[in-house]
Amino acid sequence: MNLAPPIRRFGGRSRDDGAPERPPASDARRAANRTPAKSPTQVLQRDRHQPDYTILVVIVALAAIGILMVYSSSAMRGYVTDADTFSIVGPQIQWALLGLLAMAGMMRVDYRYLRLASVPFLLVALVLLVLVFVPQFQIVVGGSARWLRLGPLPAIHPAEVAKLALVIYLAHWFAKRGTRVRGFWSGTVPFLVIIAPVIALVFKEPDLGTTMVITLTALTMFFVAGANLVHLALMGSGAGLAVIVVGLRGYQMDRIRTWLDPWSDRLGDGFHTVQGLLALGVGSLFGRGLGQSLVTVPNAFNDFIFAEVGQEFGLLGATVVILLFVALAYSGMRVALAAPDTFGALLAAGITGWLCLQAFINIAVVVTLVPITGITLPFLSAGGSSLIISFAAVGILLSISRETVEKGSWNDDATADRRRGDGRAHLSGAGRRPITPRATGRR
Repeated sequence: MNLAPPIRRFGGRSRDDGAPERPPASDARRAANRTPAKSPTQVLQRDRHQPDYTILVVIVALAAIGILMVYSSSAMRGYVTDADTFSIVGPQIQWALLGLLAMAGMMRVDYRYLRLASVPFLLVALVLLVLVFVPQFQIVVGGSARWLRLGPLPAIHPAEVAKLALVIYLAHWFAKRGTRVRGFWSGTVPFLVIIAPVIALVFKEPDLGTTMVITLTALTMFFVAGANLVHLALMGSGAGLAVIVVGLRGYQMDRIRTWLDPWSDRLGDGFHTVQGLLALGVGSLFGRGLGQSLVTVPNAFNDFIFAEVGQEFGLLGATVVILLFVALAYSGMRVALAAPDTFGALLAAGITGWLCLQAFINIAVVVTLVPITGITLPFLSAGGSSLIISFAAVGILLSISRETVEKGSWNDDATADRRRGDGRAHLSGAGRRPITPRATGRR
């Protein structure tokens, strides 16, 4: 009879002394970082943590400054026209509260569900953009049909809905396509087919400012997803040429001429630009104080609210606003780089790029770096559609930030579109070669 102790095996090695086999040190460390295996019937429990509070504080601060400046710049106008100093800021406060609820709701929702809604959401946005051209639904302001009224609902700005819808769909499409976005027929051509209807409809309204924001945001996401740099350069050049060939409207050409020399017609087409510059100059370093504006700025509570910030709070206040957007850009890109999957990374990059690019263009208009475009300053300018959609977008960004992973940690969501070696999102960058996952011994 064989009375030898049973052979114990571990990792292909055996011992015959009866003592349990110790796993190698490298295997032990790897097992410690690995999430325990789950049976097919188990539900994957997401490892969530607290959201990025820097983003939350920045957004609340911008919204608070916006409400303060909208009241300061619109109180007298409201009193003169409606005998109500809260006629403009009152609805803005209501929209801000609804926006905060939207942000809180989206923050609690798993952002991955947005992949299921990406196609229907984009189709709804396209339908709304088409309805803008139907006379019984459109609201024409300043010769541009940008607003939509559907029955008893408040006026809707479909282009704001289209921004978020396009960002969500592009993030889904890029993540699904993977490294094939570098190809001309597999990446560049389908990308143009996707964005062309949205850009064409918004440009037709006409709304050149929003067209610029949508185009730049889409190109930014394409770059982050790994676009071919030659294709990207050709698209940028083609977009500028298309605008020239299609033709700018008369008032748009006047804006360009005014931008080159606003003082040549300071009481006509250059009035907005000149008044904005005078307001910034009067504000000096510390500003004239809240409600103590000396220069009347057209659209002070909307497109030119940054000029009002500079007039009442000076260079110091304007710098604070700029730094808040810089902090949003920095924190948003950190979330994108640490996102648990490529869809989340591209979605975070798209939302951050959209909000910060729009803020840059608005501020650049006030300081005459670019011609007047007629877009709002996110979270500061008066406007319900823009405020709610922007808050909802930040809620999605916060949802992604709740699942960011540290470099070197193991993550159950690791798939072929991610770097399995470090557990973080795979953002290859434009023009780079595909990154082969590193061998880690995991099976």
